[in-house]
Amino acid sequence: MDPKNPINKLLDLLCFTPAGLLALVVLLVLPVVPPFNQEYLIRWLISAGLIASLSIGFDFTAGLINIVNFGYAAIMGLGGYTSAILADRLGLNPWFGMFMGALTAAILGLIIGAITLRLRGIFAACLAWFFGLALMGLATKMVWLTRGPLGMRVERLFDTASNVPYYYLILAMMVTVYVICKWVKRSRMGMAFNAIGQNMEAARTSGINPVFYRVSNFVLSCALAGWLGGFYAHFYGILTPDMMHTSKTVEILAVAYIGGRGSLWGGAAIAFPFILTMELVRSSLSNLPGLHLVIYGILLIVVMIYYPGGFAAFFDTHLRKPKNKVVNYFINGTAMENR
Repeated sequence: MDPKNPINKLLDLLCFTPAGLLALVVLLVLPVVPPFNQEYLIRWLISAGLIASLSIGFDFTAGLINIVNFGYAAIMGLGGYTSAILADRLGLNPWFGMFMGALTAAILGLIIGAITLRLRGIFAACLAWFFGLALMGLATKMVWLTRGPLGMRVERLFDTASNVPYYYLILAMMVTVYVICKWVKRSRMGMAFNAIGQNMEAARTSGINPVFYRVSNFVLSCALAGWLGGFYAHFYGILTPDMMHTSKTVEILAVAYIGGRGSLWGGAAIAFPFILTMELVRSSLSNLPGLHLVIYGILLIVVMIYYPGGFAAFFDTHLRKPKNKVVNYFINGTAMENR
């Protein structure tokens, strides 16, 4: 791409490639294209957008500093409950509540990170999981505040029965989460994250404080999860502790890993076709609950054995150059040299 082209400068600022921009345009027009203009399919697309956004935040930690946060869905749930309680009990604006959910999740992320991220590998992952289970238990038992399994009704963001505004909102949030994570990854802090993820001892000897950078990464990831949890609450209109279950984290993990660990964009790219397929499976085979988790497990095993880099590695190897050549022709007026 010509770096002097203003469109290319904008793409670089937003951390998009021409192929990524084309994919985003397709997503923007999807709700007006039959059969995706049907409300139930738009609802599925919103679920896919939410999982895509969460997979980016999850991969920001798992892919860069090698910490798998098994309590990620619980952190999202904390953001959702915070926003819902502020709106229901104090009458605060839900839009403000979503950011307060992000702040609450960030604070909890700081506490969890300060306790767990001095440990290594599976120990940190297990402690994060235990914190997640504790959060889910509190949401279940504190009926006076959360209504527990009965479900807490939540004010919706838009006064309309249409799902289209929520679809475009989650797309905007997904792009925002991606750009934030990508900007940080490109920064000096991102270089420290990569160094810690590759070899923590070597990073330490280079003057990098692993605990500080790991906790910083964890806090940002949790803040993004809390923000998205606020969207979850005000979109679905009801909250139950089940949204904080470990199976929800496994779903996010599967999408991130199949998409390509450490790529940030890989999980978002496969989330839409993947989640739509899983929703179709669940609705068609409702007599087989949990089948989608079995499919996740099988696909994870296949990807880890035969293509550890996931879809992102496959795309970079086999699709990026020819696709960019075609897209670049329309942006710059000339085909990009196939190097």
